[in-house]
Order: sequence, then structure tokens, then C-alpha cells
Amino acid sequence: MFKYVSLICGLLIATMAQAAAEQPKVLGEYGDWVAWTYSDRGNLICYMSSTPKKDEGKYTKRGDIYAIVTHRPAEKSFDEVSFVAGYQYKSNAAMTVKIGNQTFKNTFTEGDKAWMVNSTEDRNLIAAMKRGSRMIVDGFSSRGTATKDTYSLKGFSSAYQAISAKCNKR
Repeated sequence: MFKYVSLICGLLIATMAQAAAEQPKVLGEYGDWVAWTYSDRGNLICYMSSTPKKDEGKYTKRGDIYAIVTHRPAEKSFDEVSFVAGYQYKSNAAMTVKIGNQTFKNTFTEGDKAWMVNSTEDRNLIAAMKRGSRMIVDGFSSRGTATKDTYSLKGFSSAYQAISAKCNKR
């Protein structure tokens, strides 16, 4: 029995150590954006994230809200922009992103997340984010509640450079 318990404890400790090794590490804080890196099954992943400076809507409860840009070099995937709404999006409802006089509507949602429809739209949005100072994300919850999240783009370019350098994006 003791041998069995020792084996279980050893496996648990090894699993916890592995999980701890794969926790995201901060590359740096750049204005209102934070750059991160972690390993997923031995593959390096770099991402940057920010929370809105202002979130609006007539809701009583809402979870965490983020804008994220991710690089996955092992998958040859760079510049994936995603948003976490803090609620379940309305089924088949797109969200919109506004930066300056540009509006991006080519999005899709699933659960509490939203993405651009393709890599070209991701790159166009990132270019606008580099030039802009503020980004507004409008969405609709599964209950029909309209939301408006306002993000600062201060530090976006520096955080983007940090994740691109770490993940060898050319």
C-alpha cells in the first residue's frame, strides 16, 4: 500500500512540476499591454494581452475581458487576434472592432471568444492597432445585451515587437 501511495504522490508531484513549468511568463509590460510566453507540449507560444480601460453595457454580471495577439511558430501561425468577451456571444452574431476611422466587421464568435475570419484580416487589424491610440470592440451577449469595450493601444507596438522577437516572427 505504501509503495502505491508513494507512486501516486510521485506522479502528482511530477505532474504539478510540469504544470508549473508551463505557466505563462511575462516578457514585459509595455504601456497598457503585457507580453507573455509559455510552452505547450514543448512548443513555444508568445502572446500579448490587454484589458479594456472602459467596459460598457447593461449587464449585471460579466467575466474577464481581454484582447489578445498570439504567435505559434511551431504551427507557423502568427498574428492571430482574439477577444474574450466575459460572456457568451449571441449565436451567429459578429462583433465589430473600430480603430480611428477604420471598422473591422469580418469576425466570427464562438462561446465567449471572437476572432477575425482570416489571417489577412488579422494582419490588417494589427496594422491599425500599431497606428491607433484607441480600439473599441462592440458585441452582443447571448441575452442580447450590447457591450462596448474601449482599449488603449498605448504600448501595443512595443509588446508586439517583444513577442515577435521571442517567437522569431520575420
